[in-house]
Amino acid sequence: MADGRARPRVTVLSFTDQATDPRVNRQVRFLAPGHDVTAIGTGDPNVPGVRFVGLDLRRKSRARQGLAAARLLTRRFETYYWNRTDASSVLAAAAAAGFDAAGPGAADLVIANDVDALGVAFRLARGGRVLFDAHEYAPLEFEDRLFFRVFERRYREWACRTFIPRVAEMATVCNGIADKYLELAGRRPDVIWNAPDYEDLAPALGREAEETVRMVHHGAAIPSRRIELMIRAVRRLPARFTLDLLLVGPDRAYFGALRAEAGGDPRVRFLPPVPMRDLSRYLNAYDVGLFLLEPTNFNYRHALPNKFFEFAQARLAIAIGPSPEMAALATQHDLGVIADDFTVDGLVRALAPLDRAWIEHHKRAAHAAARELSADTTRKKLLALVARALAAPVGEAPDRGATGGR
Repeated sequence: MADGRARPRVTVLSFTDQATDPRVNRQVRFLAPGHDVTAIGTGDPNVPGVRFVGLDLRRKSRARQGLAAARLLTRRFETYYWNRTDASSVLAAAAAAGFDAAGPGAADLVIANDVDALGVAFRLARGGRVLFDAHEYAPLEFEDRLFFRVFERRYREWACRTFIPRVAEMATVCNGIADKYLELAGRRPDVIWNAPDYEDLAPALGREAEETVRMVHHGAAIPSRRIELMIRAVRRLPARFTLDLLLVGPDRAYFGALRAEAGGDPRVRFLPPVPMRDLSRYLNAYDVGLFLLEPTNFNYRHALPNKFFEFAQARLAIAIGPSPEMAALATQHDLGVIADDFTVDGLVRALAPLDRAWIEHHKRAAHAAARELSADTTRKKLLALVARALAAPVGEAPDRGATGGR
């Protein structure tokens, strides 16, 4: 670096718990060996040698929520942004931790995770650079919800058009989302998959006499994901099919609805979630990783989630709907079956013929692809992207009155 430091200073900023957010946690872990890393988030990533600055994201009062809604409706986006709880919390926590946001940057590079972190990242990086990890496509993230369409969508478009042209580098999770960002903001991000660490596992084979097909699904219990469709499909399949669900999330009503959908069928079990680092090894005992995701919004249509890659690390065959990003990799590596559509009928048709020989063939295919579909691939891409960002010219950060918003 220009100041002669041997190790570049990198701040990883997110509004998530960095111990349980897989993508952000990997950023911190991959960068720590060669960089002086500061992590800013709601939870400590627990990576040795990494400095952690915690955020207190308290819920807004009803009065502040109403004021925020009014600012969104009247398109006072800049005022809305800088009065968000997460933005003010970052600036307060950074000041308390010794960052000098008004003078030279406390980092050579700030990695902003998600669009809401972008403006604050530029404030923290005054004199430094910002790398934007968009994760999903922000302007259409919840387009299936009326509240989002009315209040949030235009703000997200403003934030992208305002900040993205000024970032040093940019990443997202798949090609379809990368193309959409290019269309909106004139920047095509690098694609970095949500792939977990490589696991030195072997596929669980040799159960030829066992007819049971043990399927598993794990992840967030979110109503828009319509997990009930997978439950309905299993209940219509022959008795040899079972499904274990390892679900997380605060929506207790939806958990109750899913249990009601299972109707006490012993072939559908709800099991406790497993820690992120242990997941692939736990899943290894199953036969098929199952994920049917209706394309109810843009990001669901282009979904390429953690669980797809975790199924591969667990050496499972997979069964998915015709989601184009997942289907392309599944076809390339011969990982399993792709239903013709996103209906229960389509999933039943896809699953019903599965037998032990089919399962073991695709488990072996997952084993052959596991290294390529792991963080061994994404680590190299992230480190190269960070190196390019650190080498980029230093520009002035957007600030209040200098962002083009209102």
